[in-house]
Amino acid sequence: MKVKNVKLTEEEFLNERKEVLSSWKTGNDPQLNFDEAIKYLKSLPEEKNFAIKLEKAKGGRTLIQPRAGVPVISSHIELLRYLEASGADFLPSTIDSYTRQNRYLEAEKGIEESVIHGRSMLNGFPAVNHGVTGCKVVQEAVGIPLQARHGTPDARLLAEITHAAGWTSNEGGAISYNIPYAKNISLEDSIKYWQYCDRLVGYYEEHGVKLNREPFGPLTGTLVPPSISNTVGIIEALLAAEQGVKNITVGYGMGGNVVQDVAAIRTLQKQTDEYLHRYGYNDVFVTTVFHQWMGGFPSDESEALGLIAMSSTVGALSKATKMITKTPHESVGIPTKEANGIGIKTSKMVTRLLQEQHLADSNELEEEMLQIEKEVNCLMDFIFSVGQGDLAVGVVRAFEQGLIDIPFAPSKFNAGKILPARDAEGKIRILEFGNLGFNDEIKKFHSQKIEKRAALEKRPISFQMTIDDIYAVSTGHLVGHSSYIE
Repeated sequence: MKVKNVKLTEEEFLNERKEVLSSWKTGNDPQLNFDEAIKYLKSLPEEKNFAIKLEKAKGGRTLIQPRAGVPVISSHIELLRYLEASGADFLPSTIDSYTRQNRYLEAEKGIEESVIHGRSMLNGFPAVNHGVTGCKVVQEAVGIPLQARHGTPDARLLAEITHAAGWTSNEGGAISYNIPYAKNISLEDSIKYWQYCDRLVGYYEEHGVKLNREPFGPLTGTLVPPSISNTVGIIEALLAAEQGVKNITVGYGMGGNVVQDVAAIRTLQKQTDEYLHRYGYNDVFVTTVFHQWMGGFPSDESEALGLIAMSSTVGALSKATKMITKTPHESVGIPTKEANGIGIKTSKMVTRLLQEQHLADSNELEEEMLQIEKEVNCLMDFIFSVGQGDLAVGVVRAFEQGLIDIPFAPSKFNAGKILPARDAEGKIRILEFGNLGFNDEIKKFHSQKIEKRAALEKRPISFQMTIDDIYAVSTGHLVGHSSYIE
């Protein structure tokens, strides 16, 4: 096993850094000198620091952040300024697909073609190609914190450039930006890459710079059981903390059942704190992010706005620190800045109205929280067991054995044998377990929930349930059974 959950020494980190910075020409920028980068980051006002703003926001109104990114700097600035004026509390720069695959030459051609054709020829902002100088221009053109959002298994150079340019948050992790995004990259490799990204943040922290790291919560965004996504978030928080990260935002993608979603965010905050303290990381500040509906959207804009409003309601009632928004153009393609602005305004209106309100405690909510906690603990126990106490080793082995398994992920390092489906109330359960690390008691709980739904709908338990559930929300239903009961 070539990877272990051990903090990189400063010598190991700096030696690897030479290799990382030499991998593309923008890595030769003198602005990547640590003394200069640290001085620049310390010069940023507090209101532009992601970590500080999250710390101040925790426990208040759920703050809003969209997704967005185009390849040309001037157009990207225009887009971000529009989103800021629309009410965004944090800004993204969604990175293009070539950069995510470290294919910087093709990204460079995409920038050139975008300029020639006068329209975006890439599906995001190629930050590595624009380098520290270009990324600084973007950061200095807006008045609120900026984050790199991408989907990159190897984000080492991207992290170097964006942090040195004053982007004070980087999204992703060794599991969440590999298994749902890539097919052929091993977990051993992606853990190593993200240990570097986290050690970079830890190095800045050691020199007095606050930065935020955010594991990607939704994973594949399709019927992911809360215990699986929460377990991944906790794992990535622990891996990051080992490398010196002090400000972590763990995330969750909306499932659709209000009680289950609120329970998921509450337990995610609670258990992330518990596991960090259990393993000695007592100085890590944890916040949460709720992702609005990640599945299929209605094509009708009014119906899409209804779904966005419902997502915002759940995010606000969960008391997530931050929420990632969607747009009424989700079913069409890349949204216009105007559509993105509408999504922000819709979401912000709802979070304002619900700022002082709380979802009342209930037996159902308490039971769902206890169930998620029980499942997370079971999965974590299996992971530490097969890793003989080492989390990184355990993650690799657990995925190899299917003890942790992410539904519908493309990675060949993911077993892909579990099958989720909703129960009669729309909560996400597991229909087929594969080799998932659940004990018999947990498996029985899920099976009984699925059996109850099958009996109510008078149909057999089968893969058709999963198919129906995947398409249900886009047609205006949560549980995919309308053709059976209406």
